[in-house]
Amino acid sequence: MRTDLFDFDLPPERIALRPAHPRDSAKMLVVEGGALRDRIISDLPQWLRPGDQLVVNDTKVIAAQLKGRRIGRDTEPKIEATLIKRLDGSRWQALVKPAKKLVAGDRIRFGNEGKVCLLGHLDAEVEAKGTEGEVTLSFSFHGPALDQAIADLGSPPLPPYIASKRTPDDRDLADYQTMFAANEGAVAAPTAGLHFTPALEQALRERGVGINRITLHVGAGTFLPVKVDDTEGHKMHAEWGTISAETAEKLNTARKNGGRIVAVGTTSLRLLESAASEDGTIQPFAAETSIFITPGYRFRTVDILMTNFHLPKSTLFMLVSAFAALDTMKQAYAHAIASGYRFYSYGDACLLFRGH
Repeated sequence: MRTDLFDFDLPPERIALRPAHPRDSAKMLVVEGGALRDRIISDLPQWLRPGDQLVVNDTKVIAAQLKGRRIGRDTEPKIEATLIKRLDGSRWQALVKPAKKLVAGDRIRFGNEGKVCLLGHLDAEVEAKGTEGEVTLSFSFHGPALDQAIADLGSPPLPPYIASKRTPDDRDLADYQTMFAANEGAVAAPTAGLHFTPALEQALRERGVGINRITLHVGAGTFLPVKVDDTEGHKMHAEWGTISAETAEKLNTARKNGGRIVAVGTTSLRLLESAASEDGTIQPFAAETSIFITPGYRFRTVDILMTNFHLPKSTLFMLVSAFAALDTMKQAYAHAIASGYRFYSYGDACLLFRGH
């Protein structure tokens, strides 16, 4: 499909720079059968039935942004790196700026004088360099020691549309992490999950709604625009995900008994659809997925999707257009813009009932 079909104008003031507090006080646009209803997140239990199963992503965002300098040559330019994918115990794939200052074999020393990790500075060697500004970094530490050094020296990788407007701060350490965060490995938050509070979780349980955890480590590719003119030519970044046998069985049993699967976020939906067999049975899963969902896709597992408002021409806007129909989503987004909804990672949400 033509990429420009998924374009729309978003006034810059609609981009949320901080989340709502409390988190479940954010707005929620309910999109069902072409009807649009303005609600708030804490109303969610009213839209679900006993036996429905909520599926949340329990990935935890790491402090993936590191600042340092190239060392060992005559000049020592400053280098910024965003870790995007763990390769093994000591190696990460990263996006670096300015990439042109680095060649294979260079050493980078991360950390500044005011923020040194307990283990000293963190050094990395540039092992390989790609064409899109990505490099393979081989760190001087390994395993848990490396994880601790990154946590000590790094900062949360706020999306570019927030970081370009203000400096990340300590509030973001809490704000950019969901209450379900448990398994470290994401470089972007599964943002629909940011709206949840213990009070909302309790209300859902009292309603008889199950809450199930799966893990998809969100990659930096989630922010990348689709640069090709036709969606056929876009290549998705692979992300690692896991669904336990126990969770798969619980979801399959609930569906057989008439319960609906409610994906919290596009990451949960993409993982569930990746793990589903042709007849919609959810299989245990532990692998990478690069599933790319556009209109025409036949959904196998998910009945309802709770998700934030996404960027124009993004893979995520294409996904919601596949789920609830492109015309419906264009109307919903036009309504949200006119009604003052807040967009993107720290913004409001919509609750989408599957369009077919």
